[in-house]
Amino acid sequence: MSDKNDKTERAERLSVFKTYKLYVGGKFPRSESGRVYEVSDSKGNWLANVPLSSRKDARDAVVAARKAFGGWSGATAYNRGQILYRIAEMLEGRREQYVREVADAEGLSKSKAAAQVDAAIDRWVWYAGWTDKIAQVVGGGNPVAGPYFNLSSPEPTGVVAVLAPQESSFLGLVSVVAPVIATGNTAIVVASEKSPLPALSLGEVLATSDLPGGVVNVLSGRTAEIATPLAAHQDVNAIDLAGADDVLAKELEIAAADNLKRVLRPQPVDESDWSAAPGTDRMTAFLETKTVWHPTGSLGASGSSY
Repeated sequence: MSDKNDKTERAERLSVFKTYKLYVGGKFPRSESGRVYEVSDSKGNWLANVPLSSRKDARDAVVAARKAFGGWSGATAYNRGQILYRIAEMLEGRREQYVREVADAEGLSKSKAAAQVDAAIDRWVWYAGWTDKIAQVVGGGNPVAGPYFNLSSPEPTGVVAVLAPQESSFLGLVSVVAPVIATGNTAIVVASEKSPLPALSLGEVLATSDLPGGVVNVLSGRTAEIATPLAAHQDVNAIDLAGADDVLAKELEIAAADNLKRVLRPQPVDESDWSAAPGTDRMTAFLETKTVWHPTGSLGASGSSY
């Protein structure tokens, strides 16, 4: 009799559908607009209702990113690397969830989706290892004709708006987000309009990691609707146009010129291979170079030079 009751209870159980939310300032708000839009898999099957971010949500994300910038950019590079590595550990723990989300988003088999997820986690680890090394690559002492030390060191640009790639829902996402924060910048990420679930799930990982709130903020919705106010925002210092088409990219470049934002243009579609070795280009794209001159001094009474 008890077995029959158990079977009845299992049959009557309703699934708990996940409610996806934005990730802004270390919290999970619903869109200020109250709007959502439907996300479907590659076969057109409904997956979830996702927040449709408004301009107000974009402005809130900028405020959160600016507030977090001082602490994150002032942390030691070693500390940033440890935090990024911890995020990779947590991504590994959610591997099966990401495999499912990537397979649904991109219409891949489970084995191909797993390869994408593994590559994304490995890439996050790779950027974690670069945090305390990039300064040695792009900085150093410069030879000058005179009694001076001339030293160059990289510094983060500031608040960076990142338009995640539209087609590569997780590997492409990691490839554009990790280098921005590895170098001390803070980010507002506009998730893939068609496949936002991996990006929104990334927010859940970041919230339970050691990453301070506001360092990464994740918005979902219409790419053009969110990106336009970000490109024109006076407190956004740079923008990565990876997820913009040619027409939108041109419009955003014009808007970004108003406060001389750094702009990283999107690659042509036929050249966008997110599985290729990333190199250091995306890290150096959002670094400024500070150069300091200092006199070497002269011989003192003791015969020493300073």
